[in-house]
Amino acid sequence: MGFSIAGRPIGAAHPPYVIAEISANHNGTLARAMEILEASAASGVDAVKLQTYRPDTITIDHDGPGFTIEGGPWHGRRLYDLYAEAHTPWEWHAPLFRRGRELGVAVFSSPFDSTAIDLLSSLDVPAYKIASFEAIDLPLIRLAASRGRPLVVSTGIADLAEIADAIAVAREGGCEEICLLHCVSGYPTPAREANLLTIGDMAARFGVEVGLSDHTLGTAVPVAAVALGATVVEKHVTLRRVDGGPDAEFSLEPVELARMVADMRTAWEARGRIDYGRKPSEEGNAQFRRSLYVVADIAAGERLTELNVRSIRPGFGLAPRHLPDILGRRARRPVARGTPLGWDDIA
Repeated sequence: MGFSIAGRPIGAAHPPYVIAEISANHNGTLARAMEILEASAASGVDAVKLQTYRPDTITIDHDGPGFTIEGGPWHGRRLYDLYAEAHTPWEWHAPLFRRGRELGVAVFSSPFDSTAIDLLSSLDVPAYKIASFEAIDLPLIRLAASRGRPLVVSTGIADLAEIADAIAVAREGGCEEICLLHCVSGYPTPAREANLLTIGDMAARFGVEVGLSDHTLGTAVPVAAVALGATVVEKHVTLRRVDGGPDAEFSLEPVELARMVADMRTAWEARGRIDYGRKPSEEGNAQFRRSLYVVADIAAGERLTELNVRSIRPGFGLAPRHLPDILGRRARRPVARGTPLGWDDIA
């Protein structure tokens, strides 16, 4: 199931692949987008992701029913105006890709139509990301899959049949390097709706790498996702939430991002493997387990009783489970108080 993006292997045997999503948090300036990219790289992420569309390629300039948002963080905004504000101008892509290469961070994007795929292909994008709301756009998925790059697909809003269709079409398009991102497209998402147990089920059902595209507040849910097997995590990032912007409310600041990266890698290390054996860090403490000790001087031939043998710490004597077997037996030789009891001491 594992694959790689820009040479970075992705899978259970590797630390989680972390994607910082700039989205609309550039607030309309290339300088801010560049600053977010640089701050994300310094926080230890593996990739920074953009969104590639123009307002005219994702909607139309219209005031009719359905074209004004009702509810949520963008209540009252016209779709066209929101996307005009939020989009990443196409002329920004090349310098952002170039800066990412300089910093050793992969830069890729979510294309929203065929012209976006053509632009990203011309920039030698290392992967394509299909956004949640486009997971039902099968022609878009087929086209992206045909470009010979890994495909990352978010599943927010999509049901099980729609996810299966997206995977099937991606494979029909020639892409076998597929990663699904379990996603809840609530902005923000309540943690109780995250349903992280879906990650393991999704991996078993579809036989692909599965991660999390997270819109909850804070960093606890992504860390938990890694503990449950997520191999990729995507999180929105901004410089300062107080600066505002369409996605600021559910985005991390750089210090929080760095903590999330570190905590997720700790969670990945802690997953480890199924192991009931003694660990190296435990070796020195084995002496503090209980064992059988002589707690009163015993003469040769004297019976062992609960008055002269007890289970105490440290752990250099016989295991406590042997106590019922040795009570009533006789000492082979004199044994002093404080001696760990061994089989050689018992007749």
